[in-house]
Amino acid sequence: MDAASVAFLREVLSTTGWIERTREFGLCLRSTRAPGGLLVVGTPEEEPWHLAAHLDDEARLSGLAQLAPTLVRWSPPPGAPSHLAVGIDRIQAARRGETLFVVTEQKAPVPLLERVDDARRTGATILALDGGDPELEGLAHDALAVPPQDGLFTFDAAQHLVSMSAGESPRPRSRLLDRLARLAERITGPRVPD
Repeated sequence: MDAASVAFLREVLSTTGWIERTREFGLCLRSTRAPGGLLVVGTPEEEPWHLAAHLDDEARLSGLAQLAPTLVRWSPPPGAPSHLAVGIDRIQAARRGETLFVVTEQKAPVPLLERVDDARRTGATILALDGGDPELEGLAHDALAVPPQDGLFTFDAAQHLVSMSAGESPRPRSRLLDRLARLAERITGPRVPD
């Protein structure tokens, strides 16, 4: 999904509350203190490599080195490049100042939940982008649950909005100004580029 597609999706979802929520969640990813301290993990069946690639792009484009993720994999193949060779044991080394970002549309398996709990106990911040898993959300400091079959707002769309929001500067405008801008746009119609 390119930037124009994300902008269109944001426009379509502008009245749903999802844009504000993904922005808040994206800002949480910035709490990581150092490059490589944002650990992104999925399940053994579904690794969030696509989201990790988008976060890496956002880190580079925004100049926010702490967004450069470490993709944690359950079974990295022998001889994998270093950025694809970080195994699940990396979660055991997670510490205060690091963020464990769990990304799974399916229910988190018990071994993942155990590792998340361990990381939380050692002081890591736990974030979850999930499909509505109460056990995972119970361990997370913040979670964004994307219900299945929510129409336009899919799990894939949520990943794109969160990664893009993480790289954006926080909006200095007030909520009142945002509402007035949306009202003006509704009255005058959307701006059409030349």
